[in-house]
Amino acid sequence: MNTTNEMDLKFAAKSINEGFARVAVSAFVMGLDPTIAELSDIKTAVSEAVTNCIVHAYPDKSGLVYINVKITEKGKVIIKVRDKGCGISDVKKAMEPLYTTGGEERAGLGFAVMQSFMDKITVRSSLNKGTTVTMEKAIIRRGKNDRER
Repeated sequence: MNTTNEMDLKFAAKSINEGFARVAVSAFVMGLDPTIAELSDIKTAVSEAVTNCIVHAYPDKSGLVYINVKITEKGKVIIKVRDKGCGISDVKKAMEPLYTTGGEERAGLGFAVMQSFMDKITVRSSLNKGTTVTMEKAIIRRGKNDRER
C-alpha cells in the first residue's frame, strides 16, 4: 500500500487544540474529495481520539499530542493519534462502551464512537509510555479526477 501524501502535527494537549486538530486533518483529507458524511466521520473520530489524549493521557502534567495522517494510492486515510502519557492499563476494558476513568462528566463512549465512524481502529498502549490510536477509512472515489490524485 503506497502512500501518496502524508502530514504530521504536534501540539499541546489542551482542550483549545481539539478543534484545530479536527480542522487540520479534515483539510488534509479534502484532496480525496470526500462526501460530507465521510468528512464528518473523520472529524468526529479525530475529535474523540484527541479528546482522549487531552483528558486521560496527562492527568498530572502537561504533554503533547501527535497526529500522523497518510493517504494511500487507493484512497485509504490512515490516522494515528498518539500521546506519551500515562498509558492504558487494560485496552480491552477501556474500549467497552460506557467505561471511563474520567469521572461522572465523561460518557465513556470515545472508542465506540471512533469504531462506529471509521472502518478500522486499533489501540496500542504501554503504561507510562503512551497510547497510539490508529484509525482507517476508505474514501469512495467518484470522479474522473481520481486518476490525477
